[in-house]
Amino acid sequence: MSETIGGAQDRIAAALAASGFDEARRRARRLVAAALDLSASETFAHPERGLTGTQRQRIADMLCRTLAREPLSRILGRREFWGLELLLSADALDPRPETETVVEAVLAHLPQRDRQYRFLDLGTGSGCLLLALLSEYGRACGLGIDLAPGAARIARDNAARLGFAARASFAVGDWGAAVSGLFDAIVANPPYIASATIPRLPAEVRDYDPYLALDGGRDGLAAYRAIAADLPRLLPPGGLFAAEIAAGQRDAVAAILGEAGLAIAGVASDLAGIPRCILARR
Repeated sequence: MSETIGGAQDRIAAALAASGFDEARRRARRLVAAALDLSASETFAHPERGLTGTQRQRIADMLCRTLAREPLSRILGRREFWGLELLLSADALDPRPETETVVEAVLAHLPQRDRQYRFLDLGTGSGCLLLALLSEYGRACGLGIDLAPGAARIARDNAARLGFAARASFAVGDWGAAVSGLFDAIVANPPYIASATIPRLPAEVRDYDPYLALDGGRDGLAAYRAIAADLPRLLPPGGLFAAEIAAGQRDAVAAILGEAGLAIAGVASDLAGIPRCILARR
């Protein structure tokens, strides 16, 4: 008798639990649903449905990769962010839900959605921040910069797939060094992990996110210093800067921005209550 959806979920949940995964049952449901290209509710409603040999093999392959701590988003090659389905590549950071705090903070500080804002996204990765902002500001345009050519390519592909190609452009560069002109708002999710601590990160991050997107230098603040140096040149008076920060970095990043001549405009916390986004104005 063929294995059923429910039987596969039970077996996978047991394997995940035995390997130390938390929320094994939820992970098993998500894995099976993704393997079968079904919604979680569909798998829940029809646990008795039998699986074909091809489906069983796909589930087995995905389970093997999951047990190696590869995130499901990497296995599928896509991630939902701010309601947008983004393609991922090995060159781009897998965007996390807490990064949406940056988008929320910009929306709160720039409430006029019909303005023709010009945005700059430094370290754009998949393009998640810039594309999320363009989805909210229908008349805005923006530029995304990333040091990795592969990241700039996947961001460009995401913009085209989502219908933002006419308003979003992407280029390879070292933060704001080669950028000219003025931008109403600059956003960034820079690398902020201290170099020495990267080997101790969870395998899901350490082994699958690009090193360039993680390594923040000796103290985790190198990228903020590099970005801050160009902000006075790229922001008009009153222009907004919004960046993701790690837990415990608020005061240090605020000092760096203050030394560059910016005034701190606020700090936004993520859903866990952790200060996650720092805002400053020129």
